[in-house]
Amino acid sequence: MKTARFWHAAADGAVQCEACPHRCRIAEGRRSRCSGRVNRGGVLMAETWGWPAAMAVDPIEKKPLNHFLPGSQVLSLGTLGCNLACRFCQNWDLSHPGEERAVSGNPALPEAVAQTAARGGLPAVAATYNEPAVWAEYALDLADACHAKGVRMVAVTAGYFAPESRGEFFHKMDAANVDLKSFRDEFYRRQCGARLAPVLETLEFIRKETSCWLEVTTLLIPGLNDSDEELDGLTAWVAGHLGAGTPLHFSAYHPAGEMREPAATPLATLGRARDRAKRNGLRHVYAGNVRGKPEWTATHCGACGAQLIEREGFGAEKTGLDEKGGCAACGEACEGIWQ
Repeated sequence: MKTARFWHAAADGAVQCEACPHRCRIAEGRRSRCSGRVNRGGVLMAETWGWPAAMAVDPIEKKPLNHFLPGSQVLSLGTLGCNLACRFCQNWDLSHPGEERAVSGNPALPEAVAQTAARGGLPAVAATYNEPAVWAEYALDLADACHAKGVRMVAVTAGYFAPESRGEFFHKMDAANVDLKSFRDEFYRRQCGARLAPVLETLEFIRKETSCWLEVTTLLIPGLNDSDEELDGLTAWVAGHLGAGTPLHFSAYHPAGEMREPAATPLATLGRARDRAKRNGLRHVYAGNVRGKPEWTATHCGACGAQLIEREGFGAEKTGLDEKGGCAACGEACEGIWQ
C-alpha cells in the first residue's frame, strides 16, 4: 500500500480521486468503484501498490503489440480492480474482486520486478491483465525501476484516464496498446459503465504529446459494435487522428464475463473489418483471437506489400525486415520499434 498520487481532500473526511473520469468521492474507510483505492483517515491510498495478483512471462504479441520488439518475451503483471465494468470482460475475476478482496498474490517491489526482467534478459515489463489506470502509482514506480535497469515499460489499457493522471502515466510508458471498445458513446455507457470521449482524448494525447509507441485494439462483438457504419467511423478516426501507420488490431469476441450471448465473432466479420480499415487508409490492420489466418497476423510493407514479419500463434519471425526497420524489398521504413 502507498499514498495515491492523483486526489485531493474533500469535506467531512472524504477524498476526491482524480485518477480517472469517474472522479470518485470516497468517504472514510470506503473504496473507489475500481476497488484499488481506499480512504484511510482522509488520505487516499493505492492499496494494490506492490501486490501483483498475476505475473508471468508472455510473448509481446499477446498484448497485442506487433510493432514493438516483435518476437520478444516480456514480464507481465497485473493487480486487482478496474475502472470500467465491461459485461464481456475476459479477466472478470481480476477486474471485479469485490470489497473483501482488495489485494492478492505475493508482494513485489518495483526494483525486484525490474531486476527479475533484467536478469532474465527480458526487454520489457508489461502492466496488463487488469486496468493499469487503477494502479497507476505502482506502474509508474515500476517504469522508473525498469528504466534504471535498461528495461522498457509497456501498458495494456482501456485508456480511461483523467487529464490529471494521463500525462505523467504515458510519458513514462515506452509502448501502449489501448482498447477502443466502440466508436459510440452509447456502447460505452451501456456495456462498460464509462464514456467514449476520455478514451479518444487519451489516444490523441499519447500520439501527439508523448514518445510512447501506440497500437489500438477493438474487440468486435456481433450486433453491438460491428456495423459497417461504426467500423467506418472508428477506422477513419484512427487514420485521421492517430495516423495511417498506427497498427489496429481487431479481436474476435468469445462469450465471457457476464455476457454469454451473442456467439463468437464470425471470421467474415473480422475480414470485413480489415477490409474497411484498409479502405479508410490504415496500413497495418490485424485480426486476432482466431486460428488458421496467418495472413491476418503478418506484418506487411505499407508501400510494396512485401511480408516483413511472419506470425504463427504468438511466435514471430522477421522475414523481410532489415536491421534498420525497413522493407528489405523496397527500402521503405515501417512504423514501429524493432530493436
